[in-house]
Amino acid sequence: MELGPPGGAGPAEPGPRLRGLRGDDRAASAAWLSEASAGRRAPSVAAVLPAGGSGERMGVPTPKQFCPVLERPLISYTLQALERVCWIKDIVVAVTGENMEVMKGIVQRYQHKRISLVEAGVTRHRSIFNGLKALAEDQPNSKLCRPEVVIIHDAVRPFVEEDVLLKVAIAAKEHGAAGAIRPLVSTVISPSADGCLDHSLERTSHRASEMPQAFLFDVIYEAYQQCSDYDLEFGTECLQLALKYCHTKAKLVEGSPDLWKVTYKRDLYAAESIIKERISQQICILMDAKEDEEHVGRCLEEMLKKELNHVKVTSGALCHAGRDLQQIILEQCYNFVCVNVMTSDFEETRKLLNALEESNLSILYPVVVISVHFLDYKLVPFGQKMEHLMQIKEFAKEVKKRNILLCGLLIYYPQDEQKLQESLRQGATIIATLIKERSFGLVGQLMVA
Repeated sequence: MELGPPGGAGPAEPGPRLRGLRGDDRAASAAWLSEASAGRRAPSVAAVLPAGGSGERMGVPTPKQFCPVLERPLISYTLQALERVCWIKDIVVAVTGENMEVMKGIVQRYQHKRISLVEAGVTRHRSIFNGLKALAEDQPNSKLCRPEVVIIHDAVRPFVEEDVLLKVAIAAKEHGAAGAIRPLVSTVISPSADGCLDHSLERTSHRASEMPQAFLFDVIYEAYQQCSDYDLEFGTECLQLALKYCHTKAKLVEGSPDLWKVTYKRDLYAAESIIKERISQQICILMDAKEDEEHVGRCLEEMLKKELNHVKVTSGALCHAGRDLQQIILEQCYNFVCVNVMTSDFEETRKLLNALEESNLSILYPVVVISVHFLDYKLVPFGQKMEHLMQIKEFAKEVKKRNILLCGLLIYYPQDEQKLQESLRQGATIIATLIKERSFGLVGQLMVA
């Protein structure tokens, strides 16, 4: 069952990520990518993602691959990581029959591409086997092509990068099988039948097997075809199947620390924290101010840079937001601060919100928009200003449906310089917190600095 368009417009994605490749690895990777991008005869690559687990260790009723992280299912992040890799032509997801409609909905809602769904088996190995059979071109009405190399990955390892995918694929092409490994964190011991220590393994001589793993398709498919019922039922290691049934010794590739697997409930919070940090690395500040009033916005910008160390801050005129939005999307910016000096009008902020809604930027990640207003409470009656500003609640309610988190911030102006600097510092702290935390509970709130 093929889902998702083969290409077309969608949320912007980063280009190839080849960090960690050195020497011959980098040369081989560059050649592989060059062939793939030029349409020449690069090895065809597909991926199989077993996603039929029940998540018993998670301790929640929802299978962990469907647990929400920033209100988006975990598996969607893993699909995003795979589909951003242009040389992976097909992604086959094995999902249980009872969750098939849920998975279809995820693919459609988040505009995932090159995705095909097959029914999962009762065990991990049987699910992978079903995915391989879908790629073997022996299924009726299948549009999938038999690949030369197949990558097997876990649905609950969302942070895999292109460099490690490329390493295992290249190694599999040369050796027949390859898998990512990591150093052991804890010492492994073997207990005796009576529950006492029998012996321990020397930690430096052993490694933890991780995902992704890659294989020549004919090797791993033959291994699964020959696989015993016992191995299909109780086995967990694909590399071992290639060794046992095809006598193919896998090349082991050192993986990065971000290959960890979401297993327990606490891991969901860790995953959310990582994602929040990644999408908080750039802020766009847009100003609606007269030339002689821009200095307060510039001061706020400088304080934000201090508050959010190592974060890229760009700025421009709020009236040009529509024109520049495409470039902002390409730069993967999910944070916007609209600075309005001496006005309680939301018109310019509303224009930005309309442009963001049309852009599809918020499909994958929540976009934070903070409308900042510098107001002189002596010139305009307080009640009149607040009447304008409280419109934020209605705006926020509407755009939240599209995954845009709108909040307001009021800063009194003009003040004497010392008080103004203190208000700006408080404002920068509030903005930084709203961006880092991305709290859905604070949507529509108007804060005062």
